[in-house]
Amino acid sequence: MIKTVNLQKIFKTEEVQTLALNDVNIEVKEREFVAIMGPSGCGKSTLLNILGLLDNPTSGEYYLNGTEVSKYTEAQRTNLRKGVIGFVFQSFNLIDELNVYENIELPLLYMGIPATERKRRVETAMERMAIMHRSKHFPQQLSGGQQQRVAIARAVVSNPKLILADEPTGNLDSKNGKEVMELLSELNKEGTTIVMVTHSQHDAGFAGRIINLFDGQVVTEANL
Repeated sequence: MIKTVNLQKIFKTEEVQTLALNDVNIEVKEREFVAIMGPSGCGKSTLLNILGLLDNPTSGEYYLNGTEVSKYTEAQRTNLRKGVIGFVFQSFNLIDELNVYENIELPLLYMGIPATERKRRVETAMERMAIMHRSKHFPQQLSGGQQQRVAIARAVVSNPKLILADEPTGNLDSKNGKEVMELLSELNKEGTTIVMVTHSQHDAGFAGRIINLFDGQVVTEANL
């Protein structure tokens, strides 16, 4: 599903050039659950942004479902993301002005899904995440754990084949963090491929494989 070949990412300012990723070669097969670990600043989130088509590499190749996408324009990347990739972020990234139902519905609006189908999918996602009773509530009325459930519902509502999670339990207490990881694990068992960036050894234990980055390079890989 995912393959990178000699992936590099360089960030430049007027005075400084930073090599964030250096010849990164990884493969993730369909239905895998892979955790990417490493110290702060090692390139984990940069790699996830490239895998999620939020950014292009400076050089190297990125194959998604067999298609080389590293040179895609922003418009092409946006189009490819729709319905293919779901995102779960540490900071939830919910829209404060929209209620739970509307936040979850948003990806389907971008995809042009008809209203009756949107309603069915949103209600299914809310039921699955046990937040149906919160559908009319706004993000600021929810706990952190509930907000992350909404974010996961939004990620899965378009039935993506791939979910990218960036520190999904980073803002949660241990109880809510465990529940979120169990939800992601359940999605993976149902066939969704998951790539997760985490600092947490506990969270990484839910994955089937761990990739360790250091200074922008893959230093170790291990199956669990």
